[in-house]
Amino acid sequence: MVAAPSPTGVSARVDGRLPDQLRPLHFQNDIAPYATGSTLVEWGNTRVICGVTVEEAVPRWMKEQNVVGGWITAEYSMLPYSTLQRKQRDISKGKIDGRSQEIQRLIGRAMRAAIDLDKLGSRTMWVDCDVLQADGGTRTAAITGAYVAMCLAVRKLQAEGKLKESPILEGVAAVSVGIVNGEPMLDLCYVEDAAAAVDLNLVMNAEGKFIELQGTGEESTFSEGQLEAMLALGKAGIRQLLAAQKAALSR
Repeated sequence: MVAAPSPTGVSARVDGRLPDQLRPLHFQNDIAPYATGSTLVEWGNTRVICGVTVEEAVPRWMKEQNVVGGWITAEYSMLPYSTLQRKQRDISKGKIDGRSQEIQRLIGRAMRAAIDLDKLGSRTMWVDCDVLQADGGTRTAAITGAYVAMCLAVRKLQAEGKLKESPILEGVAAVSVGIVNGEPMLDLCYVEDAAAAVDLNLVMNAEGKFIELQGTGEESTFSEGQLEAMLALGKAGIRQLLAAQKAALSR
């Protein structure tokens, strides 16, 4: 789909946003009462439940290698009804698909960058991200929501006296950027993502440092100037996301 130019000369997007504009974002905290911390991320038409469960033990490899502190691991799945065509469950295929495995490893890395694992103590945080509705940016929504859920879990552990001090280091959020119809755009919805010549995912912390960059030319190449433009959009978007997380945690 090709967007028509707006009266201001800036290409109008499929949902009417400006190129540097995020989709509406909302967090509904404590959506899963049995989780230690949880939130439902509503980001445009993408919906992801992020839940954190705490286990008072660490993986066997940590014990065998005498690694001190705790651990954070993640699981990610798209529910069968999250897409227009039913998505087959991984369990029915007998193995997790490559995309889901890649994303859950990314979520785990991002969350471990947000936590002082030594201060977490000898326990494991399980971060479960389940996509209820997918309209682009499910991995970035999962990371951004997982941080909120993890903060809520830490608060509960502190309230229960299991943690003397918070192990949270810095806020962590993620956003997508891309080149669509030759123009850099922030926070791609599905239609834009499918049409993007370049797709870039940024994971950053509140200090403005990169945790991970995933950039790909989709049968295309991109210049250093285009990369700089996408990074500028992404950094501005991350700042807005960090502010939204902070507001969600202050309620």
